Amino acid sequence: MFIPLHDTNPLKKIRFQYVTVGLIALNVAFYAIFQTGWFIPLGDENLMALAVIPAKLTEGSGGGTAFFATGALPVPERLTLVTYMFLHGGWIHLIGNMLFLWVFGDNIEDAMGHLRFIMFYLMCGIFAALLHTWMLPHSDLPLIGASGAVAGVIAAYLILHPKVKVWVLALWRIPIKITAAWALGIWILAQFANLLFETEEAVAWWAHIGGLLAGAVLILFMRRRGVVLFDRTRGGA
Repeated sequence: MFIPLHDTNPLKKIRFQYVTVGLIALNVAFYAIFQTGWFIPLGDENLMALAVIPAKLTEGSGGGTAFFATGALPVPERLTLVTYMFLHGGWIHLIGNMLFLWVFGDNIEDAMGHLRFIMFYLMCGIFAALLHTWMLPHSDLPLIGASGAVAGVIAAYLILHPKVKVWVLALWRIPIKITAAWALGIWILAQFANLLFETEEAVAWWAHIGGLLAGAVLILFMRRRGVVLFDRTRGGA
């Protein structure tokens, strides 16, 4: 419903969001190099080795090993809890996740510091995959994408800066400026609504919920000392 474009929330503690930009660059580079077929295309079987597949993860309590089709590089099933975050189903999937990360990730990095933000991002993504696996333990559909980790960023941002103004595209074409509480709150409600009414497993709604829960809890403990919750600041112009 809303595509984020820009928030009016300047950085306070860090000079530049190196981790946020690095994560975006890594996601784009991985997709361009390995998934577009332009450089080093990985076959479906090889990509599956990097995705989280609940049935395989639960089969051996995460201790099994998936192999690339070439047999050159073993990928432990537990490692897929990290590698799956850097795979995407297409350019739209990638761009959507990276837009949310670009607009909201810098302020979470600012609130935590660079190192803790890396840990936060990975922990949200890992918990998202674990909840998805726990709820759908027999699913053989691959889980890919940064959506779970980005959902954690969204939850953290909403808890820290609900009043900040955000420029968004409404209905894909109308630029409007609304508060983060509206933009992100509606997105979060949509995840729960889809979980209740969507019958297809094509979108991993449980992973989104897992990321949201992880982000909401972790921000309470990982933010810098002095960073307040539910800041009333509306940001710049």
